Amino acid sequence: MSVLPCGGVEESSEPEQNAAVPVSFQKEVQIMMIKALMFSALFAGVGSFAYADQTFEKDVFKTSGGELGVSFIGHGSLLIAYGGRTIYIDPYSKLADYSKLPKADLILLTHAHRDHLDPEAISLIKTADTAMVIAAICSSAIEDGVVLKNGDITTVDGLKIEAVPAYNVVHKRDDGQPYHPKDEGNGYIVSFGDKRMYIGGDTENIAEMNNLKDIDYAFLPMNLPYTMTPEMAADAARSFKPSILYPYHYGDTDPGKLTALLANDKDIEVRIRQMQ
Repeated sequence: MSVLPCGGVEESSEPEQNAAVPVSFQKEVQIMMIKALMFSALFAGVGSFAYADQTFEKDVFKTSGGELGVSFIGHGSLLIAYGGRTIYIDPYSKLADYSKLPKADLILLTHAHRDHLDPEAISLIKTADTAMVIAAICSSAIEDGVVLKNGDITTVDGLKIEAVPAYNVVHKRDDGQPYHPKDEGNGYIVSFGDKRMYIGGDTENIAEMNNLKDIDYAFLPMNLPYTMTPEMAADAARSFKPSILYPYHYGDTDPGKLTALLANDKDIEVRIRQMQ
Protein backbone atom coordinates (compact mmCIF):
# COMPACT_ATOMS: atom_id res chain seq x y z
CA MET A 1 0.00 0.00 0.00
CA SER A 2 1.49 3.34 -0.97
CA VAL A 3 1.43 6.22 1.47
CA LEU A 4 1.06 9.82 0.37
CA PRO A 5 3.64 12.28 1.69
CA CYS A 6 2.42 14.49 4.50
CA GLY A 7 2.53 17.52 2.22
CA GLY A 8 -0.08 15.82 0.04
CA VAL A 9 -2.85 16.50 2.54
CA GLU A 10 -1.81 19.93 3.76
CA GLU A 11 -4.51 22.46 3.12
CA SER A 12 -3.43 25.01 0.54
CA SER A 13 -3.61 28.71 1.29
CA GLU A 14 -4.56 29.26 -2.37
CA PRO A 15 -8.30 28.54 -2.83
CA GLU A 16 -8.05 28.12 -6.59
CA GLN A 17 -5.83 25.00 -6.22
CA ASN A 18 -8.48 23.23 -4.12
CA ALA A 19 -11.52 24.45 -5.98
CA ALA A 20 -11.68 21.36 -8.22
CA VAL A 21 -11.27 18.88 -5.37
CA PRO A 22 -14.44 18.01 -3.43
CA VAL A 23 -14.27 18.61 0.31
CA SER A 24 -15.40 15.03 0.92
CA PHE A 25 -12.41 13.70 -1.04
CA GLN A 26 -10.01 15.92 0.95
CA LYS A 27 -11.45 14.50 4.17
CA GLU A 28 -11.07 10.96 2.88
CA VAL A 29 -7.40 11.61 2.10
CA GLN A 30 -6.88 13.05 5.57
CA ILE A 31 -8.45 9.97 7.15
CA MET A 32 -6.23 7.72 5.02
CA MET A 33 -3.17 9.61 6.18
CA ILE A 34 -4.15 9.32 9.84
CA LYS A 35 -4.65 5.57 9.43
CA ALA A 36 -1.31 5.25 7.67
CA LEU A 37 0.46 7.06 10.50
CA MET A 38 -1.27 4.86 13.06
CA PHE A 39 -0.23 1.78 11.07
CA SER A 40 3.38 2.96 11.01
CA ALA A 41 3.39 3.69 14.71
CA LEU A 42 1.95 0.27 15.47
CA PHE A 43 4.55 -1.65 13.52
CA ALA A 44 7.40 0.50 14.78
CA GLY A 45 6.72 -1.06 18.21
CA VAL A 46 6.86 -4.68 17.08
CA GLY A 47 9.84 -6.39 18.69
CA SER A 48 9.72 -4.37 21.89
CA PHE A 49 7.36 -3.54 24.74
CA ALA A 50 7.67 -0.04 26.16
CA TYR A 51 5.90 1.06 29.31
CA ALA A 52 6.78 4.32 31.02
CA ASP A 53 10.57 4.54 30.69
CA GLN A 54 11.15 0.77 30.43
CA THR A 55 11.62 -1.19 27.22
CA PHE A 56 11.70 -4.97 26.89
CA GLU A 57 12.01 -7.31 23.94
CA LYS A 58 8.69 -8.73 22.80
CA ASP A 59 7.47 -11.48 20.49
CA VAL A 60 3.91 -11.69 19.20
CA PHE A 61 2.15 -14.86 18.08
CA LYS A 62 -1.20 -15.59 16.48
CA THR A 63 -3.48 -18.03 18.26
CA SER A 64 -7.08 -19.14 17.76
CA GLY A 65 -7.95 -16.85 20.68
CA GLY A 66 -6.18 -13.77 19.33
CA GLU A 67 -2.71 -12.32 19.65
CA LEU A 68 -0.33 -13.62 22.28
CA GLY A 69 2.35 -11.13 23.30
CA VAL A 70 5.38 -12.27 25.30
CA SER A 71 7.60 -9.58 26.81
CA PHE A 72 10.97 -10.67 28.16
CA ILE A 73 11.56 -8.90 31.47
CA GLY A 74 14.70 -10.93 32.17
CA HIS A 75 16.04 -13.88 34.20
CA GLY A 76 12.95 -16.06 34.84
CA SER A 77 10.43 -13.23 34.52
CA LEU A 78 7.94 -12.86 31.69
CA LEU A 79 5.02 -10.55 30.99
CA ILE A 80 2.32 -12.06 28.79
CA ALA A 81 -0.57 -10.22 27.17
CA TYR A 82 -3.48 -12.29 25.86
CA GLY A 83 -7.18 -11.65 25.40
CA GLY A 84 -7.08 -8.42 27.38
CA ARG A 85 -5.33 -10.13 30.29
CA THR A 86 -1.93 -9.28 31.78
CA ILE A 87 -0.07 -12.33 33.06
CA TYR A 88 3.23 -12.39 34.95
CA ILE A 89 5.57 -15.31 35.41
CA ASP A 90 7.87 -15.09 38.47
CA PRO A 91 8.03 -11.27 38.72
CA TYR A 92 11.31 -10.09 40.25
CA SER A 93 11.81 -6.48 41.36
CA LYS A 94 15.54 -6.53 40.64
CA LEU A 95 14.76 -6.63 36.91
CA ALA A 96 12.18 -3.89 36.45
CA ASP A 97 10.22 -1.15 38.15
CA TYR A 98 6.97 -3.05 38.55
CA SER A 99 5.23 0.03 39.94
CA LYS A 100 5.24 1.34 36.37
CA LEU A 101 4.07 -1.87 34.69
CA PRO A 102 0.44 -2.92 34.12
CA LYS A 103 -1.47 -4.47 36.98
CA ALA A 104 -1.72 -8.25 36.89
CA ASP A 105 -4.79 -10.31 36.09
CA LEU A 106 -2.83 -13.49 36.79
CA ILE A 107 0.53 -14.28 38.40
CA LEU A 108 2.24 -17.69 38.18
CA LEU A 109 4.98 -18.62 40.64
CA THR A 110 7.17 -21.66 39.96
CA HIS A 111 8.89 -21.98 43.36
CA ALA A 112 9.92 -20.15 46.51
CA HIS A 113 13.43 -18.87 45.76
CA ARG A 114 13.67 -15.08 46.07
CA ASP A 115 14.25 -14.50 42.35
CA HIS A 116 10.96 -16.29 41.63
CA LEU A 117 8.83 -15.40 44.65
CA ASP A 118 9.44 -11.72 45.30
CA PRO A 119 6.87 -10.11 47.65
CA GLU A 120 7.93 -6.61 46.62
CA ALA A 121 7.28 -7.17 42.92
CA ILE A 122 4.01 -8.96 43.65
CA SER A 123 2.75 -6.12 45.85
CA LEU A 124 3.31 -3.62 43.03
CA ILE A 125 1.25 -5.48 40.41
CA LYS A 126 -1.33 -7.36 42.45
CA THR A 127 -4.86 -6.05 42.94
CA ALA A 128 -7.90 -7.40 44.75
CA ASP A 129 -8.90 -9.09 41.50
CA THR A 130 -5.53 -10.67 40.66
CA ALA A 131 -5.51 -14.47 40.54
CA MET A 132 -2.38 -16.34 41.59
CA VAL A 133 -1.31 -19.88 40.74
CA ILE A 134 1.53 -21.14 42.90
CA ALA A 135 3.58 -24.18 43.86
CA ALA A 136 2.68 -25.59 47.27
CA ILE A 137 6.01 -24.47 48.74
CA CYS A 138 4.98 -20.85 48.06
CA SER A 139 1.82 -21.07 50.17
CA SER A 140 3.52 -19.95 53.40
CA ALA A 141 4.26 -16.59 51.75
CA ILE A 142 1.19 -16.36 49.49
CA GLU A 143 -2.04 -16.90 51.37
CA ASP A 144 -4.55 -16.44 48.57
CA GLY A 145 -2.96 -18.43 45.74
CA VAL A 146 -4.39 -21.43 43.93
CA VAL A 147 -1.97 -24.21 44.92
CA LEU A 148 -1.04 -26.71 42.23
CA LYS A 149 1.07 -29.80 42.78
CA ASN A 150 2.86 -31.62 39.98
CA GLY A 151 0.18 -33.17 37.77
CA ASP A 152 -2.61 -30.82 38.85
CA ILE A 153 -4.67 -28.95 36.25
CA THR A 154 -6.84 -25.90 36.75
CA THR A 155 -8.58 -23.25 34.66
CA VAL A 156 -8.23 -19.58 35.57
CA ASP A 157 -10.17 -16.95 33.64
CA GLY A 158 -10.54 -19.32 30.70
CA LEU A 159 -6.85 -20.34 30.64
CA LYS A 160 -5.98 -24.00 31.16
CA ILE A 161 -2.92 -24.33 33.41
CA GLU A 162 -1.09 -27.60 34.03
CA ALA A 163 1.58 -28.00 36.70
CA VAL A 164 4.47 -30.29 35.75
CA PRO A 165 7.62 -31.39 37.60
CA ALA A 166 10.70 -29.17 37.90
CA TYR A 167 13.71 -30.37 39.87
CA ASN A 168 17.43 -31.20 39.92
CA VAL A 169 19.04 -34.61 39.60
CA VAL A 170 22.70 -33.74 38.94
CA HIS A 171 23.35 -30.28 40.36
CA LYS A 172 23.46 -30.25 44.16
CA ARG A 173 24.60 -28.18 47.11
CA ASP A 174 27.71 -29.04 49.12
CA ASP A 175 25.57 -31.06 51.54
CA GLY A 176 24.34 -33.28 48.72
CA GLN A 177 20.87 -31.78 48.54
CA PRO A 178 19.64 -30.77 45.08
CA TYR A 179 19.22 -27.06 44.48
CA HIS A 180 15.62 -27.76 43.56
CA PRO A 181 14.25 -30.90 45.23
CA LYS A 182 11.67 -33.08 43.53
CA ASP A 183 8.00 -32.26 44.20
CA GLU A 184 8.70 -28.73 45.46
CA GLY A 185 8.65 -26.58 42.33
CA ASN A 186 6.40 -26.42 39.31
CA GLY A 187 6.83 -25.95 35.63
CA TYR A 188 3.65 -24.83 33.87
CA ILE A 189 1.93 -25.54 30.59
CA VAL A 190 -0.51 -22.75 29.74
CA SER A 191 -2.92 -23.04 26.83
CA PHE A 192 -3.60 -19.87 24.84
CA GLY A 193 -6.30 -20.82 22.37
CA ASP A 194 -4.79 -23.54 20.18
CA LYS A 195 -1.21 -22.86 21.36
CA ARG A 196 0.58 -24.39 24.34
CA MET A 197 3.40 -22.70 26.23
CA TYR A 198 5.73 -24.59 28.55
CA ILE A 199 7.51 -22.60 31.26
CA GLY A 200 10.16 -24.87 32.72
CA GLY A 201 10.84 -23.13 36.02
CA ASP A 202 14.11 -24.18 37.67
CA THR A 203 14.73 -27.70 36.41
CA GLU A 204 17.08 -30.07 34.68
CA ASN A 205 16.38 -32.38 31.74
CA ILE A 206 14.22 -34.72 33.76
CA ALA A 207 12.51 -37.90 32.58
CA GLU A 208 9.05 -36.35 32.88
CA MET A 209 9.81 -34.08 29.95
CA ASN A 210 9.25 -37.07 27.68
CA ASN A 211 5.57 -36.73 28.56
CA LEU A 212 5.28 -33.18 27.26
CA LYS A 213 3.18 -33.08 24.09
CA ASP A 214 2.33 -30.50 21.45
CA ILE A 215 4.40 -27.69 22.93
CA ASP A 216 4.50 -24.62 20.68
CA TYR A 217 6.69 -22.36 22.84
CA ALA A 218 9.09 -23.55 25.53
CA PHE A 219 11.27 -21.80 28.10
CA LEU A 220 14.20 -23.84 29.45
CA PRO A 221 16.61 -22.55 32.13
CA MET A 222 20.41 -22.67 31.82
CA ASN A 223 21.61 -20.91 34.97
CA LEU A 224 24.61 -22.87 36.23
CA PRO A 225 25.10 -24.51 38.62
CA TYR A 226 21.43 -24.34 39.56
CA THR A 227 19.71 -25.69 36.44
CA MET A 228 20.95 -26.97 33.06
CA THR A 229 24.05 -26.91 30.93
CA PRO A 230 23.43 -26.17 27.22
CA GLU A 231 23.88 -29.90 26.58
CA MET A 232 21.16 -30.72 29.10
CA ALA A 233 18.85 -28.12 27.59
CA ALA A 234 19.43 -29.54 24.10
CA ASP A 235 18.63 -33.03 25.37
CA ALA A 236 15.47 -31.70 27.04
CA ALA A 237 14.35 -29.92 23.87
CA ARG A 238 14.84 -33.06 21.77
CA SER A 239 12.68 -35.04 24.19
CA PHE A 240 9.53 -33.03 23.45
CA LYS A 241 10.43 -30.93 20.38
CA PRO A 242 8.87 -27.50 20.93
CA SER A 243 8.28 -25.47 17.79
CA ILE A 244 10.08 -22.47 19.33
CA LEU A 245 12.58 -22.74 22.16
CA TYR A 246 13.72 -19.88 24.38
CA PRO A 247 16.65 -20.42 26.72
CA TYR A 248 15.91 -18.29 29.77
CA HIS A 249 17.24 -17.71 33.27
CA TYR A 250 20.65 -18.38 31.76
CA GLY A 251 22.93 -16.11 33.81
CA ASP A 252 26.50 -16.23 32.50
CA THR A 253 25.90 -19.27 30.29
CA ASP A 254 26.32 -18.55 26.57
CA PRO A 255 22.90 -19.27 24.98
CA GLY A 256 24.61 -19.45 21.59
CA LYS A 257 25.93 -22.85 22.63
CA LEU A 258 22.37 -24.15 22.71
CA THR A 259 21.75 -22.76 19.24
CA ALA A 260 24.84 -24.57 17.96
CA LEU A 261 23.86 -27.84 19.62
CA LEU A 262 20.43 -27.75 17.99
CA ALA A 263 21.61 -26.48 14.60
CA ASN A 264 20.65 -29.73 12.88
CA ASP A 265 17.29 -30.05 14.65
CA LYS A 266 15.32 -28.24 11.97
CA ASP A 267 11.99 -28.76 13.73
CA ILE A 268 13.12 -26.65 16.72
CA GLU A 269 13.66 -22.91 16.29
CA VAL A 270 15.91 -21.43 18.99
CA ARG A 271 15.29 -17.78 19.81
CA ILE A 272 17.72 -15.86 22.00
CA ARG A 273 16.36 -13.00 24.09
CA GLN A 274 17.86 -10.96 26.94
CA MET A 275 16.91 -13.39 29.69
CA GLN A 276 20.06 -13.53 31.81
